[in-house]
Amino acid sequence: MDGLPEFWRAEIWHPLSVHMPLAILLLATLFYAIGFFIKNNFWKNSSLLLLLIGTIGAWITIYTGNIADAEVAREICDPTVLEAHEENAYIVGWIFSIASAVLLLDYFGYLKKIKRTVEFLVLLLVITGSGFLVYTGHLGATLV
Repeated sequence: MDGLPEFWRAEIWHPLSVHMPLAILLLATLFYAIGFFIKNNFWKNSSLLLLLIGTIGAWITIYTGNIADAEVAREICDPTVLEAHEENAYIVGWIFSIASAVLLLDYFGYLKKIKRTVEFLVLLLVITGSGFLVYTGHLGATLV
């Protein structure tokens, strides 16, 4: 062995960037559910902040995943699992992006007339997104 491999290789960026958004989005879902059921704005506002940070992080993770995909070039892992992982990652990104956009519209008062319906829709979105997030993480773990 000539030496240690370089740590900051492009394919390493994805596993380094994936864990924080995952935890933040799951926490945002938990906070939103608490706020929804106890009707407390502190929990909902906290979840909005976490959701925005986590959604941005999710898109960064998707970007770094595409870089990693280009580097490993489907030689290391099962291409069908890798494709399912990538497709589910995009689903997660879009679900949480839609939830973030709807929550922002609600926060600024554009959806006052249908507030409870919007809150229920967002609850469904974040729970569904969290389910996809966990499954996507499972697929990613099987690739490693």
